[in-house]
Amino acid sequence: MLSRNLLVQAAALAVGAAAAGSVSCPADAPLSCQATYADACCFNSPGGQILLTQFWDTNPSTGPIDSWTIHGLWPDNCDGTYEQYCDSSREVFNITEILKANAPCTLKYMQTFWKDYTGDDEDFWEHEFNKHGTCMSTLEPKCYPSYQPHQEVVDYFKRAVKVDRTLPTYKWLAAAGIVPSTSKTYTLAEIQATLTKNHGYEVIIRCSSGELNELWYHYNVRGSIQSGQFVPVAPVGSPSNCPSTGIKYLPKDGTNPSPPTKTSTAPGTTATAAPGQLSGKGFLYATTPGQSNGGFLISKGTWYRDPSGTPAGYTATPNSDGRTFTLKTSKGNCAVKSDTLTCDTSNTSPSSFGYDGTYLTFGNSNTFYATELPTGQTQGTVYTTPKSVSFQVTWKAS
Repeated sequence: MLSRNLLVQAAALAVGAAAAGSVSCPADAPLSCQATYADACCFNSPGGQILLTQFWDTNPSTGPIDSWTIHGLWPDNCDGTYEQYCDSSREVFNITEILKANAPCTLKYMQTFWKDYTGDDEDFWEHEFNKHGTCMSTLEPKCYPSYQPHQEVVDYFKRAVKVDRTLPTYKWLAAAGIVPSTSKTYTLAEIQATLTKNHGYEVIIRCSSGELNELWYHYNVRGSIQSGQFVPVAPVGSPSNCPSTGIKYLPKDGTNPSPPTKTSTAPGTTATAAPGQLSGKGFLYATTPGQSNGGFLISKGTWYRDPSGTPAGYTATPNSDGRTFTLKTSKGNCAVKSDTLTCDTSNTSPSSFGYDGTYLTFGNSNTFYATELPTGQTQGTVYTTPKSVSFQVTWKAS
């Protein structure tokens, strides 16, 4: 029999199907992973073990100082394996716009409690839906009586937020005397006991270098992700990786996050770069003569100088020639077409770029151009042929 705490959680997580606009599921539909069922719109399969995962980021500090933040809502198979990126045709790259139009309250919550440690929340949200949301069977467009584009995207984020609201991890731990500290440490057993008491089952507790930084709460679902009943269950798959004793639970410093530096290399290099090549993830910063704020490139490949903005994450992939590399963002491959730089899914053939030891290069030049200096929230188109404004681009590994 479910404990009173589990019944309260299950009730809190059951949302009316009419509100989500999804197919109506029978009340006696079986729990995912615990039976078989023919209707994939009312039974999550094969990803029937649903995880709500949370972060505790301190380097840099991300999110409120007294709250864990969302990592994602994941569909794991019932044996601990999982699928990913299941439907490229449904991948999205404008989640902020979609939620502004359809779920502004959900977006507002995410802007506080679903944060990317590099500062690029949009890119993080896109990654979570494209990797995990497209693998949830009940979110497939066929499950909606009158499907509207991106309806499942809205439902994915609304449901993740609703589940997260039932998991006040910081308060649960604090009530047991487990609070962030620069000097005190905790045992895995006492952290697990507190979370199990509140969640009803063990939680996967993850550490990085002995520091508490992630939790995985496991559920089976009766019905659809959109409107079904989330029931806490024992986890399957990867175990906790924290040491049994001496676990650090460091405080957040309360400052705004900034892109982290994970290597000791200077800007414009990476630890894995060969001469003339860049490899891995990083940010692209602009330097302009006479300007203290050069700005950076964002995910479309455009130039942005608003101080409130954040640089996009770029992935550099070395070419086999040993000299050049391609670039990609959450928007797609980066290519120069008719002297204009764009990063977009339509770029099936990415362009090759170089690195001269300090600056990004294209062709034989380390200079890029714009028709004018971007100001405010204006995005400047980046050109490779001379225009009235010139600038150079440095690489900072992430």
